[in-house]
Amino acid sequence: MDGGLMVTNEFNIVDLMNLGVAIAIIVAGTLSVFYIFFGGISFILSGGQEDKIKQAVHTIRYAIIGLIVTIFSVTIIKILGLVFGFDLLSLITWDRITVLMNNLITKIASGTTGQNLPGSGNLR
Repeated sequence: MDGGLMVTNEFNIVDLMNLGVAIAIIVAGTLSVFYIFFGGISFILSGGQEDKIKQAVHTIRYAIIGLIVTIFSVTIIKILGLVFGFDLLSLITWDRITVLMNNLITKIASGTTGQNLPGSGNLR
């Protein structure tokens, strides 16, 4: 319980939402690319069997649709951020996400509030 209070004292809700959106976008994009690759391999290894070809094509098609939806969501988030004055996409750099996740995990695991970790409380 102390860890939960500590996290909310150091990180505000907007910062945690920014981090969650950034991680979700990165995970969605990565999974889409992985499934495009997996569908391509399945297509190559189908051996001319119609059902395997259809399954591989469906995998590729839905992965591309997922990638397009991810790109559109980034665009919509950016537009909404400009309209409401939030910079929701400021965390989408790999270095920044890893530092913030490490800080968050360290604060939760250690249970100390007196630590002065770089970047803590200043996520934007």
